[in-house]
Amino acid sequence: MKIAKRHFLNYSILIPYLMLSIIGLIVVYSTTSAYQIQQGGGPMRLVINQSLFWLVSLVGIFIIYRMRLSFLRKSSVVNIVIVVEILLLIASRFFEPVNGAHGWIRFAGFSMQPAEYLKLIIIWFLAHKFDKIQSEIGTYDYQALTKGSWVPNRLNDWRVVSLLFLGLVVTLPDLGNATIITLIIIIMLSVSGVGHRWFSTALMGITVGATVLLGSIWVMGVDVVAKIPVFGYIAKRFAAFFNPFEDATNAGLQLSNSYYAMSNGGWLGRGLGNSIEKKGYLPEAHTDFAFSIVIEELGLVGASLILAILFFMILRIIVVGIRARDPFNAMMALGIAGMLLVQTFVNIGGISGLIPATGVTFPFLSQGGSSLLIISIGVAFVLNIDAHERRLLLEEEIEQTLY
Repeated sequence: MKIAKRHFLNYSILIPYLMLSIIGLIVVYSTTSAYQIQQGGGPMRLVINQSLFWLVSLVGIFIIYRMRLSFLRKSSVVNIVIVVEILLLIASRFFEPVNGAHGWIRFAGFSMQPAEYLKLIIIWFLAHKFDKIQSEIGTYDYQALTKGSWVPNRLNDWRVVSLLFLGLVVTLPDLGNATIITLIIIIMLSVSGVGHRWFSTALMGITVGATVLLGSIWVMGVDVVAKIPVFGYIAKRFAAFFNPFEDATNAGLQLSNSYYAMSNGGWLGRGLGNSIEKKGYLPEAHTDFAFSIVIEELGLVGASLILAILFFMILRIIVVGIRARDPFNAMMALGIAGMLLVQTFVNIGGISGLIPATGVTFPFLSQGGSSLLIISIGVAFVLNIDAHERRLLLEEEIEQTLY
């Protein structure tokens, strides 16, 4: 007995997604209108562009929701996506840099950021790889992932592909997305079925490594790091992290003005559209530091409500992953939830000075079509997975009742 998939649409995920998307369009207009006027353009240009991406996203959600999940599990499909993504990352290196980093492909007024798509692709790839060796993981734990060797010796080894992707992103250089992709890989390892001690070990290793790195930069001085060809522009972000007000007109310009924006907002904010900092004081107010403007205009209370909606949606996605009986479905859902959590915390950490600014956008609220599209595709996958799992469960219960 087949039941139509539309009866299993998870509104506890879809409704928050729609709410955040609409709020995002309002925030994009608020944060970009002044910038566009300063540039001599129309105040609606960027919000119209974002709206077009959202409409494409809605069509994508409809198509992906109706798609058979078996299609996503085909090795040929995964391999084609991997090859295309590698080619796009390489091609982006030959386009003009933005804020000191390559990573955007621009032509005929259209632009895309391949590293944004990599966040979901790496989840898909690792879920596909780890799903095939679930029985081995259950028996041999982490050794099933390494095939008994800490050094990968095959080109299709998940470690080779992951390191290749990371290497391409780092050389752009794109510190923010490289950080997020690294954390996503750790999340995927932790939900693959291996013992929890490996996740604790990896987390401890990252904490120690980050502490040593920041300590070394502090001891050697930012000027030394700035001489490294690939990481020259990143040195400014480390300088701002250590003391943004020491060079508030240069390296610390973004972070110091982010502090001013959040301070201006207080509890209830200055009112939608009334931000001071977005009017030429805070660079990237519509992308990396959009949430600072949200706090300035809507206050801590308004920003907290938006975070509550976002975290509720992420929690519902986690529930889908926990309840999924199929390992591939579970890893996909948990990986997508992890992607959203990591991106949110890395952005908030950057704008608040808890970690060096990484250029990571805030989900839904920052202007960026690629970011919105990849989040929408991720939500579509989760909606499909949840409907598939619930339909199978109900059909089994009906069959047991009948027979």
